[in-house]
Amino acid sequence: MMILKVARLGFPSLRTVAQPVAVDRIKSPEFQRLIDDMVETMYEYHGVGLAAPQVHLPIQLAVLEVRNHPRYPDMPPVPLTVLINPEVSILDRTTVDEFEGCLSIPELRGLVPRFKELRVKAVGRNGEPLDFTAHDFHARVIQHETDHLKGEVYLDRMPNLRQLGFLDEWQRFLLPKKTGDETN
Repeated sequence: MMILKVARLGFPSLRTVAQPVAVDRIKSPEFQRLIDDMVETMYEYHGVGLAAPQVHLPIQLAVLEVRNHPRYPDMPPVPLTVLINPEVSILDRTTVDEFEGCLSIPELRGLVPRFKELRVKAVGRNGEPLDFTAHDFHARVIQHETDHLKGEVYLDRMPNLRQLGFLDEWQRFLLPKKTGDETN
């Protein structure tokens, strides 16, 4: 497996709408290796999710997992999930404000409203159909990663840029004002 280079804000793939993945491509050794490389990259950078546009590939592919994560010790675990060509529908329009970060926007954190409950339909790693409900932090991570597939980043979702700060300043000044956490 290989650690992939993560695109930073400004790289075109982060602002490009990702293209669907052809179903016949999913089981190919190259595509399976890409999935493995994305998972390894997510682990290397201590993220809980990673979308293909973040590794310079404008395709509809994202990986996510939450387990034993030091930044999210109180979050329920989410098993390793591979989402190919995901479709997300909102089940609960209630939004929750929490701080997020992003591997493509290093050292910044911002307060982002996200929907509380979603239904996700996608193709899984081996071409199997996925259809599940995600709540709370799990829903937040999915929204964050699927935003990348639409050429969007969490900054686009922030209604108040005064709630954006560098990580060290965020920990000193913004975090005490809001009892939330961050996502990838």
